[in-house]
Amino acid sequence: MLARRSSSKVTDVAPGHADVASFVEAAGQLADHSGLRPWRVIEIRGDARDILGAALAKADGAHGKDAEKFRAKAHRAPLVLAVVASFKPSHKVPHWEQEAVASGVAHGLSLLLDDEGWGVFWRSGELTRTAPVRAAHGLGKHEELLGWLYVGGLPDRGKKERPKGRIRVSEHLSSL
Repeated sequence: MLARRSSSKVTDVAPGHADVASFVEAAGQLADHSGLRPWRVIEIRGDARDILGAALAKADGAHGKDAEKFRAKAHRAPLVLAVVASFKPSHKVPHWEQEAVASGVAHGLSLLLDDEGWGVFWRSGELTRTAPVRAAHGLGKHEELLGWLYVGGLPDRGKKERPKGRIRVSEHLSSL
């Protein structure tokens, strides 16, 4: 985990469906109060990325060249994984905890993809939970989109990566 880095620029190669399925299976093995599995992942590849771009443009009210910018954003990687919190009825497990589980799956996926040598970065933003974006992803009444993992090959950077900045543990760890 100390070596993990977000890769905002990736190449046009991506893991296949079988690889993604194995990553999703592994990421789903996390702490999950009552075993609700309140999440799902949507693979977005090829021309389906145009649907994402159009939904983002519509949510923003963009037209013409401005709308094309959203299409280009959806094509930043050959594979986009939409991570969805899919809330389950429970008197024991509140929505915030179910969303935390879905977030854990997204982070686990990003770690697995990184560990397997794929470039990955997580995107979200103000348009994530808009009606056009919800509709494009086919979200149900009890679902919320958390964001997207953009996945592709790692470009040959030709130089050594600079180490990621470390946190100051004393600012984040205390004792009671």
